[in-house]
Amino acid sequence: MAKNKKDRINVVYSTNPDFGYDYEEEDEQETLPNNQQKLYVSIDRKSRAGKEVTLIEGFVGSEDDLKDLGKLLKTKCGVGGSVKDGEVLIQGNFRDKIISILENEGYQTKRKGG
Repeated sequence: MAKNKKDRINVVYSTNPDFGYDYEEEDEQETLPNNQQKLYVSIDRKSRAGKEVTLIEGFVGSEDDLKDLGKLLKTKCGVGGSVKDGEVLIQGNFRDKIISILENEGYQTKRKGG
C-alpha cells in the first residue's frame, strides 16, 4: 500500500530530497479468542436524556471484530445501537439477555453496576 501524504507526522514539507518522512503506523490489535475475553456488561443512563443503554466494555481486538460483535448483539436483541471508543452500546435494558448471548458465544462476562 502506498504511503499517503496525509499519513505523514511531525513534518509538513521538506526540501531535502533524501528526507525520510515518518508515517503513522496503524497498529491493528489482534483479537483474543472468545474464551480469553472478559466483557463487562452494564446499564448506563448518563448523558443520554434519561434513556437506558446496555454498555459492553473490555473487548480486546480489532475494530472490525468489535463491529461484528455489535451487529450480532443488535440483531439478537432486535434493537439499535452503536460501536465506538471500544464499546458497544445497545439501546434499552438488555443486560441479562446480552450476558446470556455472550456466554453462549464463549465470552466471559461480568455484570457491572446496579
